[in-house]
Amino acid sequence: MLLNVYHKLTFGQLDRKQPVVIELAEKLGRGANSVAMKLCNLASLDPALKLRGIKGLRGASALDRSMWKEFHDDLNETVPASEEMLRNLFGASAGAELEVLPKIGIRVRKSPKGPTVVLANVKVRRGQQYFRNAVLNHFGGRCAVTGMAMRELLVASHILPWSTHPEERLNVLNGISLSRLHDAAFDVGLISFDADYRLMLSPKLKRELSQRGLAENFGVYAGESLILPNDVAFPNEAFLAEHRRSIFARGK
Repeated sequence: MLLNVYHKLTFGQLDRKQPVVIELAEKLGRGANSVAMKLCNLASLDPALKLRGIKGLRGASALDRSMWKEFHDDLNETVPASEEMLRNLFGASAGAELEVLPKIGIRVRKSPKGPTVVLANVKVRRGQQYFRNAVLNHFGGRCAVTGMAMRELLVASHILPWSTHPEERLNVLNGISLSRLHDAAFDVGLISFDADYRLMLSPKLKRELSQRGLAENFGVYAGESLILPNDVAFPNEAFLAEHRRSIFARGK
């Protein structure tokens, strides 16, 4: 469960004064400083952070290393299980939404009235909820292209598609926080990101930039880098290279 929360916070948020850390510590019956230190120990095991020169504390135990390996060896099993554990800890009912909000804490929202999603596969839904929460937080709760910060209009967009890459479905480094418009464009290959994480527009999209809406939402951002906090790992470049090769290439 700690790794579940770890992936929903940036390195700089692994602090005893962080609302999420405080609330989690209270539920676990531990001190906030103790939980923060454990999360920082786990950060020392994160290879993606190491690529950015970010180091956690050096107190990771053999048990921490074993837990890290077990969690990441089979995300499709461990993520839904850890999400369910977190929900149970905070008393979230079956249809409620649980969100880890760095500036606020851990919140449970009742599901809206009216038609509801069939709870046919709870495991899949829990994985999707984790992925959305983790990816949006990874990008500071903003669209990585425009910087728009309204969660209701954001999507945790998969770089490698959910349908064709089941082993990467819940990998946070396979996600980008995008507005619903940019998610749709990314999904069909109208946009992508180069090896330096800069926005690329497809030839088809470029031909339509005379349209004001497209110019304002895409044209002005062409060539700009992903908006990403300094203390998190970049999306997996190999995944983006595959997106450019197999999806962006079709968006001509």
